[in-house]
Amino acid sequence: MTGLQDRLTPEQIEEFGRDMDEIRQRIVADLGKADVDYIQTVIKTQRGLEILGRGLLFAGFLPPAWLAGVSALAVSKILDNMEIGHNLLHGQYDWTRDPALNSQNFDWDLVAPPQNWRHSHNYIHHTFTNVLGKDRDIGYGVLRIDPAQKWHPYYLGNPLYATVIAFIFQWAIMLHDLEFDRILTGERTWSDTTEARARMLRKTAQQVGRDYLLFPILTGPLAPLTFLGNATANLTRNLWAFSIIFCGHFPANVESFTEEETQNETRGQWYLRQILGSANLTGNTLFHILTGNLSHQIEHHLFPDIPARRYPHIAPEIQAICRRYGLPYHTGPLHKQLLSVAKKIIKLALPARPARPPAATTPKTNQKPEAA
Repeated sequence: MTGLQDRLTPEQIEEFGRDMDEIRQRIVADLGKADVDYIQTVIKTQRGLEILGRGLLFAGFLPPAWLAGVSALAVSKILDNMEIGHNLLHGQYDWTRDPALNSQNFDWDLVAPPQNWRHSHNYIHHTFTNVLGKDRDIGYGVLRIDPAQKWHPYYLGNPLYATVIAFIFQWAIMLHDLEFDRILTGERTWSDTTEARARMLRKTAQQVGRDYLLFPILTGPLAPLTFLGNATANLTRNLWAFSIIFCGHFPANVESFTEEETQNETRGQWYLRQILGSANLTGNTLFHILTGNLSHQIEHHLFPDIPARRYPHIAPEIQAICRRYGLPYHTGPLHKQLLSVAKKIIKLALPARPARPPAATTPKTNQKPEAA
């Protein structure tokens, strides 16, 4: 953990903040039809893939049709979750005044209720990014993902917990809002979660009803295959979202911060914390779209309410500014970052090894031993 003030002088931090503000203001002034056309094209593509996928499952007795249907449906769910849902719920298109693109109206193909998610993600995570004790996305109340988290024998299960979270990621995100860890410590009571639980039950009924009751029933005798197809598409989306999100937050060299060092934080210091606490992924245009441009996690943390399609365009500029100030800009391919995350999860399952005391040394001498 490196202090924010140790990176740059106060004057440099404020200058860095002005650089970031200038980029933000330039983008906001340039928002327009091209941004709307882009997101509407993605939405139409997502809906087309969902219709195609669900239609092909009616011919699911043919293995190629079933596989194609599941693939189309999985990509549809990934687009809905990453490039559409995540970004619209951040308010990235609220400026359009289009009710269909408004963050308060949008609902996604995910069990996590939008209202709950906006609070835990948009407010808590993006305000207190990587601040220990404030950002609950550090470990999600389940994992030890930072060496500053005190070790407990419970964390021996770190790799198992991470694997389970990956497979049930949409459910883990939903349950994250209950803050079970805070309930166990007495910081929160079960009754405090009443409204959040009610929203979860309604959303769960909606999602389970669609994927595991309505659409399987519509395919008649193919209901078991449709059920399995929907489950496979959801699993694919879960594993993909887990991989992208964890690689943007938890690979090696990504830093965390204490509450003390973020007190009375200036705008420049907030920007600096986003740079130090995030990591990007390299890839082609299709890869970035499928990640919801969260492959540009650094840019997203800097400007969470700016349309994500803008992140690839400003990434080189952000990287150049980081070089100018001598700041790290963590980036790498998915496989490399995923391996880094896995190593960290396994390493932090174990207690830190105590530092070895320096070995005692015997001073050398050129004197010959005395004769007996």
